[in-house]
Amino acid sequence: MSLWLWRTLRLTRWTMSAIETGVRLTLKNILLLTDFSEPSELAVPFAVAIAREYESTVYAMHVLTPVPLAYATPESAAAAIEGLEEGAQAGMQRVDAQLVGVPHETMLVRAESVWSPVEQILSECEIGLVILGTHGRTGAIKLLLGSVAEEIFRRAGVPVLTIGPSVTKGLHNGGQFSRVLFATDFTTEAQAAAPYAISMAQEHQARLLLLHVMRDPDFKARKRTAEDSVANAMHQLYELVPQEAELWCRPEATVRFGNPAERIIETAVELEADLIVLGVRSAAGHLGAATHLGRTTAHKVVAHAPCPVLTVRG
Repeated sequence: MSLWLWRTLRLTRWTMSAIETGVRLTLKNILLLTDFSEPSELAVPFAVAIAREYESTVYAMHVLTPVPLAYATPESAAAAIEGLEEGAQAGMQRVDAQLVGVPHETMLVRAESVWSPVEQILSECEIGLVILGTHGRTGAIKLLLGSVAEEIFRRAGVPVLTIGPSVTKGLHNGGQFSRVLFATDFTTEAQAAAPYAISMAQEHQARLLLLHVMRDPDFKARKRTAEDSVANAMHQLYELVPQEAELWCRPEATVRFGNPAERIIETAVELEADLIVLGVRSAAGHLGAATHLGRTTAHKVVAHAPCPVLTVRG
């Protein structure tokens, strides 16, 4: 077995085939969802920085959903609900103070589910980007759960920027992205995010890093097939980038082996990525389908990524 096949293959290419130019984000309005958790607090500076860059209006929203109070007395239930509402109002006041300097509105909404008011504002307010923080776990009092975050980025028809609990990159540089990592499995859904990755890299004059993760092959039985697959993957990665991108960047392509989520996170750490871009499949069937399909690759990446993750529904 050749040693080179075990190593990460990272090549820089000067000449690329021309495809459609990247899609420039037009962000007239941004929806900032918050549950007042630490990741949600970290999402606010990103919303401010992006709103300033794109001259956007920020709609900050918190959704109060019903809390299970099956064993509570009427008096204790009323007190608990009142406490939640007062806490939410105080939280929105903090968010409002953080958004000073950019056009914004704050909204405290009561609904049976988080998605219902999100869907409504997406259609009524010309939202171009959703920003949210997620802790990647569940809890009765936390109103924007990791599963809800996944449902949003699988249902929203606009890109979603998620700030996970492990995010450390980008917090001290005004939300600027200097290294954009686009990971793809070459499915139609994944490829839908490529123009956005290219656009973000161009807007920020950032390094554009392209990644494909392959499952570990049976080298003894399929060494030549594996080598051919790597070469083909490298070719496909570079084919994603329009030729005119040579004017502002030198894309770097990487093929790695193993678990996709683990390798994406590992690559982001190693290359010090400021932003990960992923294409995701839409939620199909029942409204809650996206929250009951287990921990998907996208969910795992969001939960453990060291930087924000931009997901685009394919």
